[in-house]
Amino acid sequence: MRAIVQRVERAQVRVDQELVGAIGRGLLIYLGVGPQDDEQVARHLAERLVGLRIFADAAGRMNRSLLEVGGGALLVSQFTLFADLRRGHRPSFISAGPPDLGQRLCQQVAGALSVLGVDPVAQGSFGAHMTVDSRNDGPVTIVASAGEPPWAADCG
Repeated sequence: MRAIVQRVERAQVRVDQELVGAIGRGLLIYLGVGPQDDEQVARHLAERLVGLRIFADAAGRMNRSLLEVGGGALLVSQFTLFADLRRGHRPSFISAGPPDLGQRLCQQVAGALSVLGVDPVAQGSFGAHMTVDSRNDGPVTIVASAGEPPWAADCG
């Protein structure tokens, strides 16, 4: 699994102009699923995200977690995180997991975040064309992966 995690003041996602998910302060999580990912990887990633200490403490240092600040999470499926740019100008997505696996594991991560105490946990609509609007805080953006060897996030 690969995730782009942004600390936000607010975030929302719309499908066909309809609001389908929104949070205030918290994490906007773009999540991509690989073909070898499973429920264990999904739970592990959720645990890492909940404990990620990227919110400011009283001294202004990034030392508090999502749970400590009472933040929410907005999860947006993003198969394009597995784009391969090594050839030509059109990305290949062949290394992304199949849609049924992606949908199941995105639900698994959302459920795990909720069980771990994140409230609210909002989601986009899997497979839909979505419009995401967010107000980044910092900005703080983290690239995370779980269940796979280190990967070079470059253009090949």
